[in-house]
Amino acid sequence: MTDKEIDAILAKATRTPPPVDPALINRVTDSIQGSMRPVRPLPADSVLITALIVICGAVAVAGAARLGLLGIRRMSVPEIVLIFAALAVFVWLAATELVSEMIPGSRHRVNPAALLGGGSLALIAIFGLLFRDYQTTEFVRLGLTCLGAGLLHAVPVALASWLILRRGFAVKPTAAGMVAGTLAGLAGLIMLELHCPNFEVLHLMVWHTAVVLVSGGVGALLARGVRARRYTGRSL
Repeated sequence: MTDKEIDAILAKATRTPPPVDPALINRVTDSIQGSMRPVRPLPADSVLITALIVICGAVAVAGAARLGLLGIRRMSVPEIVLIFAALAVFVWLAATELVSEMIPGSRHRVNPAALLGGGSLALIAIFGLLFRDYQTTEFVRLGLTCLGAGLLHAVPVALASWLILRRGFAVKPTAAGMVAGTLAGLAGLIMLELHCPNFEVLHLMVWHTAVVLVSGGVGALLARGVRARRYTGRSL
């Protein structure tokens, strides 16, 4: 490469570009200003957590009141205190973790799978500690009835939770779906504890606890399916 060729390249690189049409600049500026609007910030974490807890409790109490508060009327005071204290802690942890999953950068108190599995095992242990009726009268029929009723009451809580947190962003959709399903299932379980008068130990351990396990599992699967469809759509 000769000196003249090098000089020509340098001269071309340092050449002043032609002026941009001011009308074009104005159109670009107007387009950016019209499409970029500030997003309303989410409420404080404590507000979101409280809202989720209130919705979970309201659905459970309303459902039990409609079906009849038969279960809690048969419980002793120690049974009421221990069962509903454990459920209250479980609900608080689920609501707190759900908010954390939907807001990137939030601190996580517990792993979603550990929350679902550990909370369910704790409830099973409490049922085994408090109750002594080991009969299995119409185990499957009555169990499926309770399971269906519990899952039915989980649906509105899941939908309401989504409406509250829809402006958040789940970095781990499967984990967020599992926690949302867990919280929704707890509404169904609380409803059953208030309503169901069947205190057979295996009925409580299997069918009542299954409401939370099934709801949490379904939530994780649905979230994973939604993520897979979005990923497939982008790749196409």
